[in-house]
Amino acid sequence: MNKELLQLKRDPRLIGFILFFPIVLMILFGLALKLEPENVQMAYVDEDQSLFSNLIKTNIWTEGYFQLYEVENEAAIKNAIQKGEARAGLYIPGNFSYELTENNQPTVKMYVDGTMPSLATAMDNNKYAITDDAVTNDMYFLDPDADPVVVANDPFFLDVEVLFNPDKKETWFFLPGVIGVLIMQVALILTGTAVVREKESHTLEQLIVSPVSGVKIICGKLLPYVLIAFADFYIVLVLSATFFDLPLPRAAQWPLFLLAVVYVSGLIGLGVAISTVSQTQQQAIFLSIFFLIPSILLSGFIFPVEAMPGYLQPVAYALPFTYFVEVIRGLLLKGNGIIDHYRDYLALAGFAIGFITLSVIKFRKYLE
Repeated sequence: MNKELLQLKRDPRLIGFILFFPIVLMILFGLALKLEPENVQMAYVDEDQSLFSNLIKTNIWTEGYFQLYEVENEAAIKNAIQKGEARAGLYIPGNFSYELTENNQPTVKMYVDGTMPSLATAMDNNKYAITDDAVTNDMYFLDPDADPVVVANDPFFLDVEVLFNPDKKETWFFLPGVIGVLIMQVALILTGTAVVREKESHTLEQLIVSPVSGVKIICGKLLPYVLIAFADFYIVLVLSATFFDLPLPRAAQWPLFLLAVVYVSGLIGLGVAISTVSQTQQQAIFLSIFFLIPSILLSGFIFPVEAMPGYLQPVAYALPFTYFVEVIRGLLLKGNGIIDHYRDYLALAGFAIGFITLSVIKFRKYLE
């Protein structure tokens, strides 16, 4: 026991990781883990533009679950949800007021993004904000001097349609993100310990004095893990489609390959950078886990980004996994293409260039 304590004492950086990382992760768990969304983007079309349709929109806004913005037509609502610009949609037809005054119970349509079942379930539970008594009490039309008539309990119907995952299958929600988690695990932990392991076994000096350039050493260290990460990507993808009926559109073949290239490249580069700044394999593993866990928590993989506090959302968009999750769900579940996610692809490419450049600089200094 004394020997192990002395060993830890000689590694103050590891002690800092042990004490600092749990505190940071505890704070992230406390702030980010919220299943009840707030300020979810909702695209709407109000063809009626009446006092009664405004009652619906006002009550939705004041509930705080949705942030409404207007689009041109009903097709634009579906398009906004498909591109990830909105998570829900509301369509009020032009004959809403007329049918309401005739006590014919008109229909208001609500669309929900089904690629994130936790979000879809929460919004489905909160749909009653639209049919709340505060709204419906002002929508009954009774003439006290007229003959008695039968009035429906609800002045209008609410038709909820779940898009892209109508059965709210949780496996369809989790499995696309699991692919990214496995790649991240391979890239960060295996690559992160690669250089440190050479140093601890005293074989790095042999590489340095060998007649091999630094670039070739870097490529030699990276290529095995790149191949492993690509193999993991396609193995999990095919098995998910085979055993869990995860959609695998034929048109998504090349977009998925490009996604794997930019995502794997960035993470492998980051893994090498972690390896060069770490003195021991334990430090490298701690750094890798410290990057891995926030990526899972803050990316929208499990908990919607919309449910996080506003000051944490920029952190979510500073993580490559956030863009990976958005793209792979769009490709597999929504049938999107590269054009629909070009911003996400550009962000991942930027991460790849940045991390690879950092890893090359760090590794060259390490060799010197």
